Amino acid sequence: MMNFRTIGFAAALAGLSAGSVFAQAQSTNRVAAETDWSVFVEDNPTECWGVSTPKESVNSRDGRVVAVNRGQTLLMVFYRPSAGAKGQVAFTGGYPFASGSTVNMNIGGTTFELFTEGEWAWPATTEDDNKIIAAMKRGADAKLTGRSGRGTQTEDTFSLLGFTAAVEDAAKRCGG
Repeated sequence: MMNFRTIGFAAALAGLSAGSVFAQAQSTNRVAAETDWSVFVEDNPTECWGVSTPKESVNSRDGRVVAVNRGQTLLMVFYRPSAGAKGQVAFTGGYPFASGSTVNMNIGGTTFELFTEGEWAWPATTEDDNKIIAAMKRGADAKLTGRSGRGTQTEDTFSLLGFTAAVEDAAKRCGG
């Protein structure tokens, strides 16, 4: 189901994919590191994001832990003033999600649902982004559970140590 938010999200991610978010380790545009979170900035168009990689990943199929090859797994909050993105939560699992599936995000016992398209997942509304960011600022970790197109269940645990400082820095750098 394609809506305005989806189109805006896709447009913003197109800019990010052209940037270095996927090559985070090789990027030269990291402007800050806030414990387990880093802040990146790109120009033309201006975009800023706080991003982290999981501290733990568990992949299972039919209840058994399995080894799988996944691309880069990232949880981020990004800002792109020209697209109206002011604190949009995004997750990439490093694989194409199962068609029509959702990703479950658990922060301190509070759960949120993220919608998927391709390798990306995000909240349905700006209000959901705000609720998730508030929970992330209070929480210790975020667990994201998804299902790949091949049926593999994944659970990625992200530390939230440094999240508040990183997201506030990214917002400030992008005029938010």
